[in-house]
Order: sequence, then structure tokens, then C-alpha cells
Amino acid sequence: MSGNSIGKRFVVTSFGESHGKCVGVVVDGCPSGLQLDENRVQRDLDRRRPRSGAISTPRKEEDKVEFLSGLMNGRTTGAPITMLMWNRDADSTSYDEFRSKPRPGHADYPALIRYEGNNDYRGGGRFSGRLTAAIVMAGVVAKVYLESKLVEVFAYTLEVGGIRAKLPEIDKIREIAAKNMMCTPDTEAAEEMIRAVTAAREEGDSVGGIVECQASGIPPGVGDPIFDSIDADLAKILFDIPAVKGVEFGSGFEAARLKGSENNDSFTVTEGRITTSTNNAGGVLGGLTYGMPIVVRVAFKPTPSISKKQLTVDLKKMETTELEIKGRHDACIVPRAVPVVEASTAIVLADHMLRLAL
Repeated sequence: MSGNSIGKRFVVTSFGESHGKCVGVVVDGCPSGLQLDENRVQRDLDRRRPRSGAISTPRKEEDKVEFLSGLMNGRTTGAPITMLMWNRDADSTSYDEFRSKPRPGHADYPALIRYEGNNDYRGGGRFSGRLTAAIVMAGVVAKVYLESKLVEVFAYTLEVGGIRAKLPEIDKIREIAAKNMMCTPDTEAAEEMIRAVTAAREEGDSVGGIVECQASGIPPGVGDPIFDSIDADLAKILFDIPAVKGVEFGSGFEAARLKGSENNDSFTVTEGRITTSTNNAGGVLGGLTYGMPIVVRVAFKPTPSISKKQLTVDLKKMETTELEIKGRHDACIVPRAVPVVEASTAIVLADHMLRLAL
């Protein structure tokens, strides 16, 4: 199976399966001397874990990170950094049926064909959302490097089940989002979101939503057009997150409804540096950063594993049949995806800044 690595200078390689022995990552290209410890990585892994049985999977993994290489005395050595977490609460009993009856909305059928039936299908194998833990682990390393360059990356839930958060002042976003299980900077919207997710779960259904991420402190000129544009590389890694169906920057699709005079960001001088009066371009012009914050939104589809009966095909009999999915699944993955989007963004930004030795 190819396609397990990303990056040119900051290279991230993922390994493991959802119900295999472990999930892990190798980070190659990280500079030496950066202060890093297990606690820093563990905090972000804990953000990715289920927060409440009312909205998330009841699967209870410890998700404790272990460093195997690349760290000594609390600092990076310059060697490849290898991290993993063990799978200890996997229940594969409900997955045998999906070998012949692929789940709607999942990769069961195309994976069966692509790998001629040899792929690990338990828990979705390499196609499981559990593999995002590898991205989160690598993302912490990326964020530590970015912080040494005064770059900050943070993500939050913007929308769930059609309920959209109202954003406070930017310096309050992270503080408020950290205080509720929906990871959103709007406490009233958080309560509405919880009710929407709970109602969907009670109906045997699920809901999707949108995660927004901002990166500030990026200097102008980062990116490698044409085919390694900063927004193109960000879109690529963000689409690698399971369940992502849309990515937009700045005004995004709304730009198609605006006039040029409305969408253009006018340049100005603020405290001796070049800025823009608005940020409809989301921090990227021509595939390059221009000093304004990168703003990207990521759309997540509803969790495809639902308990409602659905139609599928019995591959053995080659006929349509009903499928009822049992097991432990999220009614909404959006809050758990927040640190994944944050980590993915950091990985690409670290890679591009190292290409320029910034």
C-alpha cells in the first residue's frame, strides 16, 4: 500500500491499522534541539479522544504515546522521530460481515477491489479515522517547530448539524473552545450542537459539520507554485483526513457570488508592515502566503456508520440486501477532528518553511 508519506523536508510517514497492534508515525527532517516531551504530544492525543458517550464512540483506548526514537533529554536529536500508541480495546467481531456486505459511505468496497481482498478490514484498517492519531502526533512536532518561528496554528468547530458558531474576538476563540465538548468558541451554539448530535444518535443517525483553522505569523512568500502551492498542499493533506468532503480558503465558495470590488483585499500599512483591510483570500495569493493569517475551513460528512438499516449489496449472492451496522461509532466526529485539522495544517506549514530554511 503506497501513499503513506507526505512532505519534502518535513516528511511524515504513517503506519498501523485501526485494529492492528498499534498506530504510529515517523517524522523525518525535524531540526535538532527543539524542546519536546511525551506530555505535549499526549495533550493533543487526548483532545482527539472521545469526550462523551452522548456524541462519540464508546471505544475507550488509552491512546498513550510512546517515543521510540529521535528524542533525548527532552529535545529532538535531528534523527527520525518515531511515535506510536497501542490498540488495546479493539473489537473486530462485527466486521466480518462487511467483507461481503460493504458499508455505505465507507471504503470497504473500493479497498476490497484495490487490494484484491488482502487489506486489513477490521475497523476499517488503514481507512479508519483512528489513523488520524498519527497525524496528531506528527502535528505536535510541527507545531513545536512553528512556535520557534512565532507561528501559531489553532482550529475549532465552526458548524455542526447546520448550527453555526458566532466567533468572538480572535484572542478569545481558543479559550472558549477549550471549555466545551464541541470545541467551539460559542457556548450557546455548543449547547445547540450537543442537542442536535444527541437527537441524531437517538434516531440511529449522525451529523456532520465544519472545522475552521487559522495560522498566524506566517511570513510572506511561503509556498512553491505551481504544483506545490501552499493552499494546494494544505488541501491535499486535509482531504487525506477521513470524512472530509470540502476545503475552502478565505471567502471560499462565497467568492463566486461576489464582485471583484467586493472580494479583493486592499493592501495597506499597519504599524510599519504590509497588511490587507480584509482577508477574503484566506492568507494565500497565487499559491504564496502574503503575511495575513491563513484561514481554511474543512467540511466533514456525517459519520457513515449509523445504526439505521441501509441498503447494500451481498457480494457473494450479487443481490441487494439490508445492512444494520452494530458496534461503537461516533454520532458526530467534528469535535474530535479539530486537533487533526490543526495538526495537518501545521505539518504542511512546517514543511514549507523548512524548504525555505525560515
